Amino acid sequence: MQIKNHRLVDAPYLQARVMGGVITPEVVVLHDTAGRLDRFNSRDYLVTTAKASVHFVVEIDGTISQLVPTNRRAGHAGQSSYHGRADVNAFSVGIEIVNPGRMTRMVGGGARAWFGQEFGFGQSIHPIAEATTKEHGSGVWMAYKPEQIEAVTALLEALFASIRTLRDITTHWYISPGRKVDTNPLFPLEAIRSRILGRDDPALIAAHEGSLAVPERYVRIDVPGSTLNVRTWPSFNPNTFAAAPDGAVLQVLREGVFGGVLWRCIRFDGREGWVVARYTETVKP
Repeated sequence: MQIKNHRLVDAPYLQARVMGGVITPEVVVLHDTAGRLDRFNSRDYLVTTAKASVHFVVEIDGTISQLVPTNRRAGHAGQSSYHGRADVNAFSVGIEIVNPGRMTRMVGGGARAWFGQEFGFGQSIHPIAEATTKEHGSGVWMAYKPEQIEAVTALLEALFASIRTLRDITTHWYISPGRKVDTNPLFPLEAIRSRILGRDDPALIAAHEGSLAVPERYVRIDVPGSTLNVRTWPSFNPNTFAAAPDGAVLQVLREGVFGGVLWRCIRFDGREGWVVARYTETVKP
């Protein structure tokens, strides 16, 4: 599998109704179709009817279709932000994975998708499970087929081998927090990112390259009656790992402006993290 002339070799190409101008892709955004599981149902909807679009669709059996060339804009992300950069459609490749999305547990057992189809717990054809995360909330979710995971992984390998500007893999819930929940909590995101990227987290690399080390300095957290989110990266995307209490005095390691906001890298509870500078004040150690 390879990308040639911005098309996936040996994959059917059906042009989506919606396609924009030329882009330089930097990230890949993974989605769920949140639609019926019938083969090509979502793909054909995107080709014939939808006002949105996406570069690739991966079916339940792993079949991949391409709807938009990788150097053209697709309308898959909507209102979104990636590390302070809005309009993620302008610099991303979108991949839709056929999956019903969040389902509702039924009183008598099993779960129902928004389009009415029902699925039972314990079945092997389409296994489902309950899961709750801060980013997704609670729900019943369908596990991804091994064929889908293999296909998505192979597609990502081809994309990253062919498009030198690509540097990260993310999800719809990450670029549109609170608005979207795909891919679902059962998707092995970190395992796939680790296999494809094979290096340190791109967001941490960008944070280091976009900031400067500072001389010995300490700050006090200034959020009266509250706590301050400590984040893995200097970004308002979902990446909080701790909450620093008001009045805590912490060492500052680095500073940088990301998305027009000044951030400080501090050491908290034995770990490095990022906080918004305006909620801190410099103090003597």
